[in-house]
Amino acid sequence: MKFLQKAKKSLGQNFLIDNNIINKIIEIGNINNNKTVLEIGAGYGNLTKAIISRAPKKIFAVEKDKKLASLLEKKFKNYKNLKIINRDILNIIEEKNLEQNMVVFGNLPYNISTKILASLIMLKNWPPWYDVLILMFQKEVADRILAKKQTKEFSRLTVLSNWRLEIKKHFNVSRHCFFPKPKINSTLLSFRPKIDNPFNLKNPKNLEKVTRVLFSNRRKMINKNFNKLFEKKKSIIKNLNIDLNKRPGELSNEMFYKIAKQYEKLSD
Repeated sequence: MKFLQKAKKSLGQNFLIDNNIINKIIEIGNINNNKTVLEIGAGYGNLTKAIISRAPKKIFAVEKDKKLASLLEKKFKNYKNLKIINRDILNIIEEKNLEQNMVVFGNLPYNISTKILASLIMLKNWPPWYDVLILMFQKEVADRILAKKQTKEFSRLTVLSNWRLEIKKHFNVSRHCFFPKPKINSTLLSFRPKIDNPFNLKNPKNLEKVTRVLFSNRRKMINKNFNKLFEKKKSIIKNLNIDLNKRPGELSNEMFYKIAKQYEKLSD
């Protein structure tokens, strides 16, 4: 495969070039002629081409790199159901007039993958505009998303990701499937929105704040940081039935969500 320009480190570009992996990814999306697809980081159009072959109703291919977006326009000029969007996906995610029920694919730029995922989770309106996210991450990031409590990988990202999304790991992808080759392997995950969520919040930023404060000293007991949020309110400690001598990594996802709900009540 011939590449007309070098990958830009500043954009975290590593292009997926293995057709077997591309076809496996497309299968997960279950695309048909009623589906609308959004692709994040279309690059040279390798995944885009495979999406087109499944004849979806519409395809929006987002590519921030101006030269690559221009190349995609020329490469796929005959496909009327495809629109190339030369913009930053982070500026699109929050828009109000997006198509609904989209299937989202993304070989995410390594340098902003967690920022993109967080934006997709923290939408004000829920259920969101997407039906499913099928996203590629560095393996170490995927491990943090999937982590269990009391492991070194368990983090804010774990708690935030599992709050609103059902997550499934599909397979690992060798670094040799990309150009240029990254230093580490990748993992493909899919995410489906939780519709009946007992831990809904009026403002997602409350969970963002709770996790930021409690994970600020992950090796220390949470008592000091918990009191920063609640100013030693004993009734809240009793309601939560929480042990403040635990470290953040020893709490369950559900406990973080309960804490966020209590924090939101105080903020009302």
